[in-house]
Amino acid sequence: MREVFHQSLEDVQARLVEISELVAEAIDKATRAFGTSDVALAEEVIEADDIIDEKAIALDELAIEILARQQPVARDLRIVVSALRVSASLERMGDIAEHIAQLTRMRFPERAIPRGLKSTFTKMGELDVEVARQLTELLRTEDHSLIDLIRNADDELDELHASVFEKVLSDSWKGEAAATVDATLASRYHERFADHAVSVAKKVLYLSTGDWTTVDSAVAGQPGGA
Repeated sequence: MREVFHQSLEDVQARLVEISELVAEAIDKATRAFGTSDVALAEEVIEADDIIDEKAIALDELAIEILARQQPVARDLRIVVSALRVSASLERMGDIAEHIAQLTRMRFPERAIPRGLKSTFTKMGELDVEVARQLTELLRTEDHSLIDLIRNADDELDELHASVFEKVLSDSWKGEAAATVDATLASRYHERFADHAVSVAKKVLYLSTGDWTTVDSAVAGQPGGA
């Protein structure tokens, strides 16, 4: 019975990695589509989001079944509960990739990136793709050194997000209303994507420590963190 139980836990981890891989692919395609106005690539992201949703639901059902039948305790319980929360974050990250793709489709054949912000959004896209790949590796290996990389990228994205708002609120901004809306929405999507990645990273660290206080200190970069 215990062998079956542990096989189920391994299945949970494998499914999380699979979903994270799909999310990484989605944000890669979405940011490339956004940067080049590739509506066909954007459509791929939009259509693929259903697959991410379905796999997240299936994982949730497996986790709930484990809770009901096996009644896990201690670390095993943390694994299952954390999986439910990680699944929700990954599903939301997939939605954000879809939103970026939808902006591309909505503005086609025009470029979705407003004039004067191309380099900023290119960098934001690169950081989100990097974060998604690091997160997948973190879920696969539980290599805690990746958490600092994810957190640092999130900090950089926060700065870029702030710079977009400074740009569109400045007197020099000449963009029309639609361009202003696109810029603020796209910037928010990129920034929120990394926020969710940090949230998942915290949950992975919690699995090791079992202490949210320690986790919050570590992810915030404060002394005393694990």
